[in-house]
Amino acid sequence: MAMTRPFAVTSVISAIAISTLLVGCSASANVEKSEPKLSADKLASTLAQKLAVTTGQPTPDVTCPEDLTGKAGTTTRCTLTTGDGSALGVTVTVSSVDGNQINFDFEADDKASPAS
Repeated sequence: MAMTRPFAVTSVISAIAISTLLVGCSASANVEKSEPKLSADKLASTLAQKLAVTTGQPTPDVTCPEDLTGKAGTTTRCTLTTGDGSALGVTVTVSSVDGNQINFDFEADDKASPAS
C-alpha cells in the first residue's frame, strides 16, 4: 500500500501540471470537406500530440465525444485521462477557419476528477 500512495500523489501532481500547461494553448488541423469538420478521433489525437509536445511527457489518453464543426465559436468538451485514472475536462473552441484548416484553442479544467 505504501507504493500506491506515491504513485497517486505523482499522478495528481502530473494532472495539475498538465492543466496548468494547457491554459491558453492553440492548435490547428487540416480537413477535406466543403463544410470543414474535424473528426472526434482526429481532434483527440491532435490534442494529445500538442499536449505531449508542450509538456515533454508521453502522449496522454484523450477522448472527444463528437466531431468539431469548423465554425468560429463552436465548442466541444474532451477528456484527458491520467495514468491513475483521474480525468481532466478540456474545452475546445474554434477560433477561426481558413479554407480546410480549423484553428482552435483549448483549455483544461482547473481540477482533475478523481479516478472512479
